[in-house]
Amino acid sequence: MNSGRPHPSRLKDLPEHDRPQERLERLGAPALADRELLAMIIRSGTAQKDVLALADEMLTKAGSLSGLLRWDTSDFQQIIGIGKVKALQLSTQIEIAKRMIQGERNQVVILDEPRKVWEYLYPQVRSDSVERVWVLCLDRKNKLIRAESVTSGTATGSLVHPREVFRPAIRYGATAIILAHNHPSGDPTPSSADLRVTKKIAEASKTVDLEMHDHVIVGEPEHCPQGVGYFSFSDSGHL
Repeated sequence: MNSGRPHPSRLKDLPEHDRPQERLERLGAPALADRELLAMIIRSGTAQKDVLALADEMLTKAGSLSGLLRWDTSDFQQIIGIGKVKALQLSTQIEIAKRMIQGERNQVVILDEPRKVWEYLYPQVRSDSVERVWVLCLDRKNKLIRAESVTSGTATGSLVHPREVFRPAIRYGATAIILAHNHPSGDPTPSSADLRVTKKIAEASKTVDLEMHDHVIVGEPEHCPQGVGYFSFSDSGHL
C-alpha cells in the first residue's frame, strides 16, 4: 500500500538507507510503498529515468498497482526505458500473480459478507470493459458451490432475467444465491435499472424457494464514493 507521504521523485535524492533495496532489507516487503515494490522488480533505470521514475510512470498509466494486472508485454514496452526482455519478465510476473489469485479462488470460499464477494470477484472482473452478471451459488453455510457468469452487456448496462439467475442455482443444488455484477466505470453506485432488476430477482427468488442474500456491484475503491469498491443492496437496506 502507498503510505501517502511525500517522496523524492529521484532515486539519487534519497538517503541511502531510504532507498528501496535498503528499506526492503531493513524492514521487509510489507513496509515498501507500491512504487518501491515495483522498482525492486524493474531493478534498473536508464540515463534519463531512474528506476523509481519508471515505477511512477507505470503506476500513473495503470492507475494503480493492481491496474498492472491488465497489462501485457506490449503495454510494458510503451514505457520508454522498458525493453523487450524486461517487458517479457514483467508480463511473466503479472501472469504468476494472476495464477496465484486464481489458486486462492479455487479454495473453499465462504461468502457471508459483501466485502468477501468483492474480494472474490474483483481480480476477475476489474479488467472487463463491459458489464457481466454473476450468480454465486451457496450452500446453507454460505460456502460457494459455483460462481457462474450468466450474461454480459455493454459498458452502459446489462440486464438479466430471473431464469438466467436461477438456472445454475437449481442445477448445482444451491440453497441461496448472491447476485453480482461489475461497473466498468469503477463507480459501484447503483443505477435505476440495477434497483429494478434487484427487486425483480428478489421477488422471483421466493417463488423458487431460494434465498437471495445480496446483490453486490463490483467497482474500484478509487472510484467508489465510500472508498470500499463495492455497493451492497443488503447493507443499504434494499434487500
